[in-house]
Parts: sequence; structure tokens; C-alpha cells
Amino acid sequence: MNKPVVIKIGGAILDGYNQGNTSALRALLTVIANLENQPVVIVHGGGCIVDEMLAQAGFSSEKKQGLRVTPKAQMPIISGALAGSVNKAIVASAASLKLPAVGLSLTDGQMVQCQLSAMELGQVGIPKPYSSALLDTLLKANFLPIVSSIGALANGDLVNVNADDAAVVICQLLNADLLLLTDVNGVKGASGEYLSSLNRQQAAQLIDSGVIAGGMTAKVNAALQAANKLRRSIAVASWQSPEQIVDLLNGVSVGTRIQPDGC
Repeated sequence: MNKPVVIKIGGAILDGYNQGNTSALRALLTVIANLENQPVVIVHGGGCIVDEMLAQAGFSSEKKQGLRVTPKAQMPIISGALAGSVNKAIVASAASLKLPAVGLSLTDGQMVQCQLSAMELGQVGIPKPYSSALLDTLLKANFLPIVSSIGALANGDLVNVNADDAAVVICQLLNADLLLLTDVNGVKGASGEYLSSLNRQQAAQLIDSGVIAGGMTAKVNAALQAANKLRRSIAVASWQSPEQIVDLLNGVSVGTRIQPDGC
């Protein structure tokens, strides 16, 4: 079996799906369907849909450093949105393309263990890899796991996990390649140009100066974490060009490559 690739999706690709525009998600799934002998795991967030559902329920949304603050009272809505509505919509879309998709959360099969974040974000979990047994079984049987970023604490309480961090921990479990798909073609530098590569020192400077901000801060930090734990570069690229997945698997540099320390 080839080395698996973990693809993280979220943002506008799921917002468009929620608004009835399925073209972007279907284009991505079509590329995946045409891959031969390539194990793939999709990890997803869905913050835009969570925001909408929280607003309908009378809640407001708050973020710190690009990370969602999750009061315990909001967890039923957030878990229902991500592990329920969003996850099953992606599974159904994959099934319509004859992809044998299986919808999961981080806690299924004890894949991931979580601890509460120390950043005072409420019910937000910091994930650690635990068992790859379930994913190994599914991938060997040619299923397409689609994993939502909902985890659980040791006491059974559900927690919200940043989807980029969720993708990283699944990547660690499988020793997989990682592709973080976002709304833009990569990470921008100080002059507004897309960077072909980015290391920790450069990222820190861009974050301090405000060039990298919001959700991209969390994405870059997650990619740096993954790059250092896996000791290889991580791609941040656009979901608008799903054919880049083929280029990535063929060793072509796509988007911005986040480099591990010392490279």
C-alpha cells in the first residue's frame, strides 16, 4: 500500500456546499476517486457552518488567535454540526461518486486522545495520536475515511479540536503526507506574493508583523508542528485546484511548503 495522504478541507469549500454549491467539493472528490492505489483520509472542519448554526440558536462566535472559543453550552451544536451535518454531507457527496466513504470523529476507534487546551478556550481539545488500528483496517479495505474534528476527553466529555491540528494528528498516526487545503493558493509574504516555502523563523516574523493573521496563523502553526514531527515539508494549497493533489503525490512542489526546523 502506498503511503497515505491526509487532506484537510474546510472554509469556503464547505460554506459553498452549505449554500447549495457542490461543485468545489465534488471536483475534489472526483480527483480522489480517480487516484489509483492511493490511500486517502479527509479531515474536515466547518467553521462557517458552525457559525451559522450557533447564530440560529442565539449564540455568538468568538475566536482567539484564529482558534474558536467553545463554551460548554455550545458543544451540542458544534458537535452536531461537525460530526453530524457536515460529516454526513461529505460522506453522501462521496457516495454519489461511488467512493466508499466512512464518516468518523477523532474519538472513533480510540484514534486520538484529547486534553483540554491551556489557552482558556473552553471545550477545546489538544489531540494526541493513540491508535491507528481503525484507520489501518479501513484503508486496507479501500474505504475513504472522512474524519470530523470532534474529539473526547478521558472522562467522555466531547471537545472541539482545531481541524488543522486534527489533520496533523491523523497524519502522525499514519505517517502520511499532509495537504492543508485553504481558500488561497498558499501563504502570502510581506509584499503580498505567495511564498514557495516558509520556515519557523520566517513565519514568526510574518505573524508578529500581522501579515499572517486569523485562521492562517493556526494553519501555519499546525503545519510547522507537523513538519517537525514528521521531519518533512507540509503543503498549504488551494482547494480551487484539486488537481494539485496529483502533483503532490508525484513529488511536484505545490502551494507553500512549510519546512521543518533545520531545513
